Amino acid sequence: MRAPIGFRISSRRKLLNISQAALARSLGISPSYLNLIENNKRDIGGALLNRVASQLGIDIDELAGRTEQKLLQELEEAQADPLLESLPFRHNERRELVAQYPASAAALARLHRAYTAAQSNADTYADRLRSDPLLGELLHQILSGVTAIRSGAEILQDVPDLAEAERQQFLAAVRREARALSEVARNLIGQFETVSQSRRSGSPAREIDDLIIEQHNHFPQLEQAAEQLRLEIEQAGPFGIATLASLLASRFGINILVGGPLPEPGFPGQYSFNAAGRLMWFAGASTQATRQFQLARLYGELAAPDAIARTLASAVLSTPTARRLAARAAGSYLAGAIVFPYTSFLQAAESCRYDFDQLRQGFHASYEQVAHRLVTLRRPGQEGIPFGFLRSDPAGRLTKHFPLPGLLLPNSGHACPLWAIYSAFRAPDALQRQVVRFSDGSRYLFLARTVQRRPASFRDQPALSSVMLACDVLHADRTIYGAGLDLSDTSADILVGPTCRLCIRRDCASRQEEALTPAGSVGLIPAPLVPAQFGLGDPA
Repeated sequence: MRAPIGFRISSRRKLLNISQAALARSLGISPSYLNLIENNKRDIGGALLNRVASQLGIDIDELAGRTEQKLLQELEEAQADPLLESLPFRHNERRELVAQYPASAAALARLHRAYTAAQSNADTYADRLRSDPLLGELLHQILSGVTAIRSGAEILQDVPDLAEAERQQFLAAVRREARALSEVARNLIGQFETVSQSRRSGSPAREIDDLIIEQHNHFPQLEQAAEQLRLEIEQAGPFGIATLASLLASRFGINILVGGPLPEPGFPGQYSFNAAGRLMWFAGASTQATRQFQLARLYGELAAPDAIARTLASAVLSTPTARRLAARAAGSYLAGAIVFPYTSFLQAAESCRYDFDQLRQGFHASYEQVAHRLVTLRRPGQEGIPFGFLRSDPAGRLTKHFPLPGLLLPNSGHACPLWAIYSAFRAPDALQRQVVRFSDGSRYLFLARTVQRRPASFRDQPALSSVMLACDVLHADRTIYGAGLDLSDTSADILVGPTCRLCIRRDCASRQEEALTPAGSVGLIPAPLVPAQFGLGDPA
């Protein structure tokens, strides 16, 4: 879903009392073309967008409306909710709401997020009630206590000739059962509070998303710290595993162990750090790229903890899980900035037209590491191509994403089955490229390939993933992957959606879920072969 850039251009132009013809003349385009742009009927980007921002005296980020683009995506998710899917939303309703009533649009998005969180918590409680024997026993005790209190109260009410001693006996029993019931209820509430605190609604991931989007996935403090750390490392020797290992040993007393079993029980993987034992362990099957990156990350986290703390100080992180995930993300970002210094990496990327393989070889890195770094090249005045990032496991479940304004990348679950991130599994280690077109007319270049963690032995299962980068098709000709493509010919575009749930293409043969339909209409799938009003065996 594209943000209403055209509406914003029109509003700004009118505020400055500039005629459409005058602005078109200063931009070097025709008034009719500017009219199409202002009515959001033509895309605008690249050099033309920069000229418009300059002529109107407005920041390009404000003009491009990155905040509004995220808001459009959240409203699209909200309108795809099963409770709302039957409402007859107009095609441009979301865009007009964001453009004309941004506060109301933000309120709706926040309410839907709160509703989703409440629904998730309700599901958590239901799961616990169904599966936890302790909660089941507590509920049984509550039911027994209520039954006993009710029986005693009925006797006191219905038997008028009870002796005083018997009456006092029943009253004592009611008081005793009430106290016991109160204790059981208190225990039950404690259990629910524990569950609520330990299993929140998935908000930590959304909070990390909000932090990344707010910063445009670029953190200047971490970039500055990385430049200083890179200089320190290069003063000790050529950048690489040997120099990093030597610095970690001399400065922090850390030993490096490669191969052998995991020194202590923990999360299985290619590496592990024992802070108490000052030991960094790598699996024997780990690649040189993995070792270099993780040693850089360890050095960065130990040498520049203040930079990470300052970066996260103003972030909205409401839970320990969110803070832990944010600190991990910041450490990985810092490592990427150390391994791929901003200026030299951007120059290398531009000179080779973003050839991933050439960048991998030049920086002794993996494809996924290069992809991660490319999405962070957002320094004002020194930007690279704006990329979005998505990773999937072989089951199609999305395991990581970095959003791109304007492109709806699902937070979790599955994406559109036609995306290159899934076709890459059919051709391992070969890069797949697609030019795709969404139902709103926006077009993107998708680039995907598989990455594999090397198995340590014959019995070890290789871990396969697919990593995809996405950019607006306006930038495709800046990449080597735009070569040979007629980007002006839309007839070869692959027609896609974000997910089946959010896609309005009702004639898609790859659809796995029912299309969203207006109120009163009938969906195309799934439907019985025999209409519901016709009964089998009925007389003709």
